[in-house]
Amino acid sequence: MELGKQIKKYRADMNLSQEELAEKVYVTRQTVSNWENDKSYPDVHSLLLLSMLFNISLDQLIKGDIEIMKEEINKDELQKFNREGVVFTFLLIFFLVSFAPLFLLFKYYGLACSALIYIAAMYYALRLEKFKKKYDIQTYKEILAFTEGKKLDELTKAQESGKRPYQKVFLMFASAVIMFVVCMGMTWLIKSFF
Repeated sequence: MELGKQIKKYRADMNLSQEELAEKVYVTRQTVSNWENDKSYPDVHSLLLLSMLFNISLDQLIKGDIEIMKEEINKDELQKFNREGVVFTFLLIFFLVSFAPLFLLFKYYGLACSALIYIAAMYYALRLEKFKKKYDIQTYKEILAFTEGKKLDELTKAQESGKRPYQKVFLMFASAVIMFVVCMGMTWLIKSFF
């Protein structure tokens, strides 16, 4: 992290030893050494004392670390989004492939199993929708850029925002057609076996 370098730089600028700095912020010399070598992080009280002693804002002192922390949080969120997307896709495909066999083998118990798989898939679909709303990503291009850890520039973002209403209408019709085909296929399977 950058904070250790910042503390060391400002300490050197003031011609203070680690021991002298430690006395001024009420910690041990070893603690200052750990901060400067990124082995530990100062608590809030120590950060405030350091910013006052160095005569800089707290924001200036930890700015580099804030950016690094934001990147780490974004990486975690991105991994979570991708992981939940894989789970949702697997559950949806498993539901579609297993519905008819489960019904044919286990009748109503098979329907209950299929319903549980469907509910789990919809749970993950809702979680993905929350991600999309949180990060304001709706179109395919926005989602693709997000999964790659990138951001769209302002012009492209505005163009994608303009596409959203049309894509929603298209998705509604496409979903209706797919559901119609799936229902007709399942009806045909059930009638052919009974």
